[in-house]
Amino acid sequence: MESAAKPWIDLDKYREDRLREAVYEAELALRFLENGLYRNAAGKAFQAAKALLAAAAAQHRERLAGLYPGERKMGRGRRAAEVDLVIALMPTTRMKEVAQHIGDKELELAVEKALDLHQFQHNGLNPEGVLSRYRSLDQVKKDVEDVVEYVRRAATRRTT
Repeated sequence: MESAAKPWIDLDKYREDRLREAVYEAELALRFLENGLYRNAAGKAFQAAKALLAAAAAQHRERLAGLYPGERKMGRGRRAAEVDLVIALMPTTRMKEVAQHIGDKELELAVEKALDLHQFQHNGLNPEGVLSRYRSLDQVKKDVEDVVEYVRRAATRRTT
């Protein structure tokens, strides 16, 4: 089995792998949605957006290097640039910041919706709108479909 590329080893292959992952996750999100598995669909839509964002971050590595300077130890005496670790791991806590710094408004919106879906995946619906941003499954369905549609379109655009 071939392992995924690391951004500090082969940035282009890493980007290609993450774009492929984004499309696969988006397809799974739709399958789960069709089967009424809303929380699972939300999780897959989130993963699709996260993978797409990582690919976009790889494409804009130099711009992001100013935001994430320095290096960090990785173990066994190896070191990696902080920006490469952010690109590789794409922590949930950094997703909004990375999307904003890339400067693509559609990507920012998709990331915002994906973060909302991630919250829904863990908290479910909340009719009062306190524990979740979603009060109905129709809202969830629309955001899953929106994120999936954007990921498909953007992943195709970014591979050409």
